[in-house]
Amino acid sequence: MGAPLVPPFTFDTATAKVRMAEDGWNSRDPHKVALVYTEDSQWRNRAEFPVGREQIIAFLTRKWAKELDYRLIKEMWAFSDDRIAVRFAYEYHDDSGHWFRAYGNENWEFNAAGLMQRRFASINDLPIKESDRKFHWPLGPRPQNHPGLSDLGL
Repeated sequence: MGAPLVPPFTFDTATAKVRMAEDGWNSRDPHKVALVYTEDSQWRNRAEFPVGREQIIAFLTRKWAKELDYRLIKEMWAFSDDRIAVRFAYEYHDDSGHWFRAYGNENWEFNAAGLMQRRFASINDLPIKESDRKFHWPLGPRPQNHPGLSDLGL
């Protein structure tokens, strides 16, 4: 896709934007991930409300220090000209070896340059057994042939 992924979104550009976000988060590189947000981006993530790239970097650094072997799948739920609604699930374990699957929804709003200016996330964690994991790929982006959320019945 040669055109930039900026509003107004089409089904194809919104879907591609979601996959790019998933790949970025699966990199677990807070500095790289923060570049897709505006300098003054506003978030709500559970009980935290980061504002701006520096707070986003600090938030993601803390997150991925606690959520080990993190693997994420995002799926577009709906879109409009400058907004995308996403549902997601990710799996991780804590430093005691307890596994979790987190389920959630995000609402995204973008500026004209395609940077996310607002992100609102609602997330619930479910303890799972390691044998119940569904996200099996090497750390990093999800392979193109790995099933998505709907394919996995999530």
